[in-house]
Order: sequence, then C-alpha cells, then structure tokens
Amino acid sequence: MRFFTTLIFSFLLIVTNVYAKEAAETDKSADAKKAETKDASAAIPMTIDQTVVKMKISEDVDLDEAVESMELRANILNMKKVAYQPLYKEYEALGLDNIRRTEIFQFCDAKIAKKMIEFNMSFSAYMPCRIILIEDEAGQGWLVMMNLDMFIQMANLPEDLTKLANEVSSKLTEIMTAGANGDL
Repeated sequence: MRFFTTLIFSFLLIVTNVYAKEAAETDKSADAKKAETKDASAAIPMTIDQTVVKMKISEDVDLDEAVESMELRANILNMKKVAYQPLYKEYEALGLDNIRRTEIFQFCDAKIAKKMIEFNMSFSAYMPCRIILIEDEAGQGWLVMMNLDMFIQMANLPEDLTKLANEVSSKLTEIMTAGANGDL
C-alpha cells in the first residue's frame, strides 16, 4: 500500500511541478530528475485515502436516487456528464463473485478544461473529473472523487486558473452532496 501511495504522490508531484521547473530542469539528466522525485515523495508521507474525498450516501437514499440527484445537479451546474461506466456490469459479465454496485460518472466543463490544457497539457491526464458510486461490503453506498483541493494547492496555477479550478471543485462537491442526500 505504501508503494502505491508513494507512486501516486510521485506522479502528482511530477505533473504539478513540470511547468514551474521546466526551464530550470532542461539540462538535468533523467536520473537526476528521478532522484529528486524519489527524495521529495519520501519526505511527505501520504495515504491513498488522503488523495480522495468520500461521502456516505444517506441511509434513506437508495443508489438510484443518488444517481438521479447527481445527474440533475450536474445539469443545473452546467457540468456535462461526458461518460458513464457501469463497472459492476462488467464484473457480472466476467462471472466475478461478490459483485457490488460500482459506477463511474465523468463530468466536464469544456471551457475550463480547455484553459487548463492550454496552460499545461499534463492536466489532460486528470480529465474528465470523475465521481464514483460504490457500494461497500455492508451494502452502504458511497461517492468518491479525487481530492481536487489538495491537487489545486500543489498545482502552482496562476490566480485566474486557481479560481476556475476551485469553481470546478465546488461544483463537484455540490454534485456529490446532492447525490449523498438525494436532493433533487
């Protein structure tokens, strides 16, 4: 688990610092860059749970209601649902045991996405924004997404892009909250 956490943090660290360090690192060797990344990731212990935001779906809200609430709120907020993957159906097709509902919803504000990619194409790896609906072992529904606030703090964005990134984070949090509470 620690290896996976370190790997994720190293990847985030590389992506978010590419733009700021680009000019200074042009003459460094690949081995020197790898050593710097390894040293930086070892200095800041992080768990995988710190990289995500989780919301428990209220017990009086069934999973279908949570989905409907998220989709309606996304529409109100102009966050287009650009993709959907019912992963649990793939589990069923493969004949896997202990299948719990797992669905991936992908949302995007194309205007903001374009600005982020124009600033640094590495941001494209994090697009579109995902919210995952997942049922735990006890049958409790959860909504999970990447911790965008943490990512935004590390990204070294100019003020105008920071404002837009925070706007997207707020909208996604509002979408999750609507789903968790069954707010139509």
